[in-house]
Amino acid sequence: MADRIAQHFRAEEAPFIESATGWIQQASDEYRPILTHFLNPRQQYILSTLVNGDSELKLRFQGGYEAAEMKRAIVYPSYVDPADLDFEINLFDIDYPRKFTQLQHGQILGSVLGAGIDRDVLGDIITDGDRWQFFITADMSRYVTSQVDRMGKIKIRLNQLDLADHLTPLDAWEEESTTLSSTRLDNVVATGFHLSRHHAKELIEAGRIQLNWNDFARPDYQLEHQDIISVRGFGRVRLTSVNGVTKKDKLKVTLAVLHK
Repeated sequence: MADRIAQHFRAEEAPFIESATGWIQQASDEYRPILTHFLNPRQQYILSTLVNGDSELKLRFQGGYEAAEMKRAIVYPSYVDPADLDFEINLFDIDYPRKFTQLQHGQILGSVLGAGIDRDVLGDIITDGDRWQFFITADMSRYVTSQVDRMGKIKIRLNQLDLADHLTPLDAWEEESTTLSSTRLDNVVATGFHLSRHHAKELIEAGRIQLNWNDFARPDYQLEHQDIISVRGFGRVRLTSVNGVTKKDKLKVTLAVLHK
């Protein structure tokens, strides 16, 4: 069955599809909710597609706050009603000398991952332009507080807060409807950030691009629903949806852009 499902997605997504079908099978066989690690939007889309094919199961996502990008999922039998606490997400505020220095997203991510923490146990990293916070799985909370006391060269302290005390993130995604000749990576990057196709291709080939949080360097790669591209120095762009074709055979799409 997994092989048949995998035909509808990319070859490189097969390991995630195998994990997802395992969660679905486990929820079905054991009649209980199954909690996943944090999933990126593309993984959320794939899991939703798979769960929708099973009439006995439901799916719910939670990332710690309403606009979260990275979210944990619970796959559960239809007679179960999961609560927010079941997602086992904790929030940490980063206490650092804000008057004398500044933190950056990359410093925070690098320091947490450098402590030996896997990316999929870490949720969103958010800022209001002054303070910084991040979400993490509850089972890794004690470990992160014991292992992370610096971010770059900056001495910090991690303080756990209630989820309701999260910041209002400074950044906001801006959605726009447009047309594309194709969903090639260089085309989407060029359109999202109003660059020439040549410039977009140069950025990709120079290693300044990540696709779904992985380094990527193929300008001709065809993007799909909920793919997120990070462009160093520019921000991020997400292919939110493909909405049909124009009379001139162009794709009607919705892009979401988050400027740096």
